[in-house]
Amino acid sequence: MSERVQADNRPNVLFIAVDDLRPEINNYGVNKMITPNFDRLAAQGVRFNRAYCNIAVCGASRASLMSGLRPTPKRFTSYLTRVDKDAPGITSLPKLFKEQGYTTISNGKVYHHKDDDKSAWSEPAWRGKKSSLWWVMAENQPEPGGKKRGPAFEAAVELDENYPDAITCEKTIQDLKRLAKAEEPFFLACGFYRPHLPFVAPQKYWDLYPEEEVKLPNNMHYPHDLSKAFQYKWGEMRAYRDIPSDGPVSVDTARNLIRGYHACVSFIDAQLGRLLDELDQLGIADNTIIVLWGDHGWQLGEHGFWCKHTNFEVATRTPLYISGPGIAGGRSCDKLVEFVDIYPTLCDLANIEKPGHLQGKSMQVLLDDVKANFKEAVFTRHGGGDAVRTSDFRYMEMRTKNGAGEYLGEGLFDLKNDPAENYDFSINPEFAETRENLKEMLKQHKASIK
Repeated sequence: MSERVQADNRPNVLFIAVDDLRPEINNYGVNKMITPNFDRLAAQGVRFNRAYCNIAVCGASRASLMSGLRPTPKRFTSYLTRVDKDAPGITSLPKLFKEQGYTTISNGKVYHHKDDDKSAWSEPAWRGKKSSLWWVMAENQPEPGGKKRGPAFEAAVELDENYPDAITCEKTIQDLKRLAKAEEPFFLACGFYRPHLPFVAPQKYWDLYPEEEVKLPNNMHYPHDLSKAFQYKWGEMRAYRDIPSDGPVSVDTARNLIRGYHACVSFIDAQLGRLLDELDQLGIADNTIIVLWGDHGWQLGEHGFWCKHTNFEVATRTPLYISGPGIAGGRSCDKLVEFVDIYPTLCDLANIEKPGHLQGKSMQVLLDDVKANFKEAVFTRHGGGDAVRTSDFRYMEMRTKNGAGEYLGEGLFDLKNDPAENYDFSINPEFAETRENLKEMLKQHKASIK
């Protein structure tokens, strides 16, 4: 047992954010994925199978999670969101832990902006010198003064340690070594860039996914009968020079994007393994809460879409793992949970009084019993769209004025019989009662959020 644990037995927190991570992981049932360390984390804690971000764009999603507040048409709206601007005076999750005597540290991409919520951290937030927009090969560098970024993917014969996320991992490992010797508990946040675009990873991770084995989704078409109000042009990816400015990507490009995404997930899996190994070697694993989350999902060609920025299942569903003292491992939970639930959950796990502003619900009851009653529905939004997701259905609306204005269209998906959301049933008379019930549920939810 370390000196710190002997002096202060409050649990540490290792808070791991992974950008653009959908449940494309072996223990989520995607058997083609080689993710032994995600599997290892699942074996030591609880895997949440139905976890949803509250808005599918990085800056807003992170600000919502860290503040415990839901996004609205006027708050947490884009990737440029700042929690200190949109929620001034709110005590964020890391700031609360700092006020409770924790050493709080931010490495890599935790908030979208490095200097957001500066008072929450015991030390200035750290990011490496290499940007997330980084390529190994000289020919892949963006042209000086050009309007396009480099290519959307790259496989290079290069050492892991030269990649930005490996550098962030090493910084976090060095912090773990230092913090393990201190008397105060720590809240250590580690934010990884990948698998965010560009899909840049060492060749050895690409080799895990042979080109001939890459399969395209079988629903690269817009959902049948769905209002065109939900059409989406995935402009984020079109900023890369090998992606057309309009229209679909080629079959070869689609295969490379999927393969590159998978390679990046396995690369991040390797970094996660390094962190788990270090906790074990330092003797503090048994007294450390680990929360790993992806800031939102990602569309890999489903419905003809790429990136995030929608309210579809693949854009809003994301991995969530929680392990720690007193949490039995190797369990999975099928209850609906949201990112606003993470803040109150950590308060309960660390025995810290919850602030009154929180809009989520503690998942402590599910960590004790994964089959306990929890929530009837979760709510997501992006741009003009708002959605409610129950166990069996998703209902979504699109409006003007970032969701606060004129009605443009609606959609209803029967997730029990059509989990891929390929058919809209909003105009089907057999689903009229369900549609109206969910419409009212969404209306009341929006009216209740301040």
